[in-house]
Amino acid sequence: MIPVVKALQIPTPDGRADTLTAFPDDGERHPGVLLYMDAFGVRPELEERARELARHGYYVLVPNVFYRQGPAPVFDLPEHITQEARPAVFARVMPLIEAHDAERVLRDADAFLGFLTAQPEVGAGPVGVIGYCMGAKLAVRTAAAHPGRVAAVAGFHPSPLMGDAPDSPHHLFPELTARVHLGIAESDMTPEAVGALDRALSAAGVDHTCEIYPGTVHGFTMSDTDAFDASALRRHWDRLLPLLDSALTER
Repeated sequence: MIPVVKALQIPTPDGRADTLTAFPDDGERHPGVLLYMDAFGVRPELEERARELARHGYYVLVPNVFYRQGPAPVFDLPEHITQEARPAVFARVMPLIEAHDAERVLRDADAFLGFLTAQPEVGAGPVGVIGYCMGAKLAVRTAAAHPGRVAAVAGFHPSPLMGDAPDSPHHLFPELTARVHLGIAESDMTPEAVGALDRALSAAGVDHTCEIYPGTVHGFTMSDTDAFDASALRRHWDRLLPLLDSALTER
């Protein structure tokens, strides 16, 4: 199946967000998936991720969450992000991440989900939300704010979801009704920290799995970085596709 890929503009309260969409070219309606980017932004790597999901029968929306600073790419990236290049790249991206506070996330989530579910190619059922790196936080916030719409959440090599800040995402766990999978880089969290995250989700009554992907470092799903791990990417698909199938299509 060859997906259709389109570039669209989504109106939001703060402007227009440039967005990629990918969906099967079969004239049918399909479950919707909102895919939140990692810190490096919307780029060919994420377009291919959206294409693969579309090949499996999903309508995928990939917004540039940094649209307030300009269309993607908001800043120039190396074609391949080496370990040596990461500090310079993060020095440029961290101010954008810090400016993207919870209020912005929720305003955008309303706009993104509203647009996604209004598309004629998207079915009437619930949607899934996927996030990579910083996108995992956005996925949790989105799902917690829209429990009636979001039935599946997946976060891979997530930014910290538990912390001391009053707006730490873990405070939102009791609002989640979605099924959740978190695929965690071995270098990101200790087993004890993963255990605490797992217990917090359990205490909130969330149907979830938390899994450390062996031998991985942060960013392991991204083939345009030195962090890439092909076996971990396969594990990611082995966890993600059944989650989406069970939460979005077995209804």
